[in-house]
Amino acid sequence: MASARLDIRLDEEIKAKAEKASALLGLKSLTEYVVRLMDEDATHVIAKHESIVVKDNVFDEFITACDKATAPNQALLEAAKFTNESGVK
Repeated sequence: MASARLDIRLDEEIKAKAEKASALLGLKSLTEYVVRLMDEDATHVIAKHESIVVKDNVFDEFITACDKATAPNQALLEAAKFTNESGVK
């Protein structure tokens, strides 16, 4: 069961539209509608910011460059170590 609380103020017209949309979707409450929207949008935003999509030819060029790469130099090793220690993902 949910335990976190979110208090918001909004325009009455927006609330009325949201209540109507909630009812049209057959949801139990406005809260259920808002939680559903927040969850869906948050999932989308997070996925968009945590992934990258490139064209096939760009990916192929990247893989080719990786295949041709030699052992990492000291600067790259230090950068990777710094990234890991900083908690960057």
